[in-house]
Amino acid sequence: MAESESTNIEWYVVHTYSGYENKVMSSLQKTVENNGLQDRIVDIRVPVEDVIEIKNGKRRTVQRKLLPGYVMVKMLLTNDTWYVVRNTRGVTGFVGAGNKALPLSETDFASVFDPAKTVRSDIHVGDNVRILTGLFENFTGRVTSIDEEAQRVHVVVPMLKRETDVELALDEVLLDEE
Repeated sequence: MAESESTNIEWYVVHTYSGYENKVMSSLQKTVENNGLQDRIVDIRVPVEDVIEIKNGKRRTVQRKLLPGYVMVKMLLTNDTWYVVRNTRGVTGFVGAGNKALPLSETDFASVFDPAKTVRSDIHVGDNVRILTGLFENFTGRVTSIDEEAQRVHVVVPMLKRETDVELALDEVLLDEE
């Protein structure tokens, strides 16, 4: 790397073979520790998000990779650190132009590690669901619409011989098996 060395510790995106993200992260952590580079390579992360999956009436939280094939490295970019990261088994290169690694802006980094939870559900319009929380807890209703982007669901609940439209979060309802 013939560029002048940077003086700022910044986040860089490293491209890896798909499925090797965790192996690259652990190999890089061991290399940093063994070579005493903790002051120049300060953090290594695989971007993941917690996703609540609802299948067959069962709720579980799973971790899903946000950027398959990529690892985030916070480091002071020097010839030595570039060489160490670039020559880690499973790394195919830095994200950037040619051999020049480009740092990630703070806003881009924040958008990658946004702590918002995502709910994936097997609930569809027309399904009967049971409400888990709130004023209508344990009531059963029929789904009229689902807004995946906003993570909201509209449910019609029969109450006092009338139907009441209720808007709920996707994780506040459970598919009714009855």
